[in-house]
Amino acid sequence: MAVDLLLGLQWGDEGKGKIVDVLTKNYDIIARFQGGPNAGHTLEFDGIKHVLRTIPSGIFHENSINLIGNGVVIDPVVFVKELEGLKKFDLDYRKKLIISRKAHIILPTHRLLDAASEASKGKAKIGSTLKGIGPTYMDKTGRNGLRIGDLEMADWQERYRNLADKHESIISHYDVDIQYNLDELEKEFFEAVEELKTLTFIDSEEFLHQAQKDHKTILAEGAQGSLLDIDFGTYPFVTSSNTTAAGACTGLGIPPNQIGEVYGIFKAYTTRVGSGPFPTELFDETGKAMAKNGNEFGAVTGRPRRCGWLDLVALKYAVQVNGVTQLMMMKGDVLSGFDTLKVCTAYKYKGKEISHLPFNIEEENLSPIYKTMKGWKEDLTRMTDESQFPQAFKDYISFIEEELEVPVKIVSVGPDRTQTINR
Repeated sequence: MAVDLLLGLQWGDEGKGKIVDVLTKNYDIIARFQGGPNAGHTLEFDGIKHVLRTIPSGIFHENSINLIGNGVVIDPVVFVKELEGLKKFDLDYRKKLIISRKAHIILPTHRLLDAASEASKGKAKIGSTLKGIGPTYMDKTGRNGLRIGDLEMADWQERYRNLADKHESIISHYDVDIQYNLDELEKEFFEAVEELKTLTFIDSEEFLHQAQKDHKTILAEGAQGSLLDIDFGTYPFVTSSNTTAAGACTGLGIPPNQIGEVYGIFKAYTTRVGSGPFPTELFDETGKAMAKNGNEFGAVTGRPRRCGWLDLVALKYAVQVNGVTQLMMMKGDVLSGFDTLKVCTAYKYKGKEISHLPFNIEEENLSPIYKTMKGWKEDLTRMTDESQFPQAFKDYISFIEEELEVPVKIVSVGPDRTQTINR
């Protein structure tokens, strides 16, 4: 059985958690393939909002196995708090939550390194979430990291001490004043590790290989968005992992020829959290209205999201890089009430018109070229079938499909799992 893949096509926050939750009924296994607790996947149903950071978004479905893959980095403290949040829903998560032994562990000193590094950059900071993600991936590529499987080794605490001491030595060389009590941080960390060790650790690539042989259906779940990819995103304002389709292969051990459908999720407009270029960003009342209507605040950080018009140049780039086969449009309801809408269809880059994403999209090099479209007044949130859509909204969807040459199969008209319309 081929593995289907779901990922975000913008700068994250596209609504992946909701769609994974909606699609889970079609899959036996939901497998998270990269990122860490800097991700925030929001699910809403039965009047309750759930925010997951590391746990795959299929956890609320009784029959799905939820796998945390080798490409994920895990903070035991944050993870255990997530588990505690599930207890009140009477979920037997130990039966359906499994973790790759090859997933790397975020240490308390990774978070301290993150804070020291970001503080030292001053105005040049890249907008890190300060969750220790970057330093953990740096240890991974530097071949220094601790992995989940190390917790099963007799000398794992010695390995921990050696790495934590190395981190403290590095922190001491930063010309910043970082106040911390490592004893307190470590007490919480070691308690969380003991709780983590009550879960099932697996050799995940072998598990998935056998699952495919047994004709199990598998959905790979990505975090963040394609424009935050370490290779193909707006570097250096990116995350530390591969958020594109290729990351599913390295983050789960799935061969490229085993990828089936690639579901690409995008908002009907564009948002971004933190620093970095954003060609279609709005600084006027329209942008403020988008942020208010869309409740645009980070699920994990609480930071306000920057808002702007839909950027089809960047979106087409993400579709191409990922090989997207189906599109899913989120938050069309947020655009209700605008008389006119704008869609970026090209850039003016260093005096020339281009229709692809160039190496540098900073505003001194580039300005967006827009197509203006008619808006709609109708409230989409109560609609249950695409036949109810206003004509202007249908036209908006059709234009996007024509430009991207990929069908929009799902349209979300609200945060609840019931507010999801198949086309």
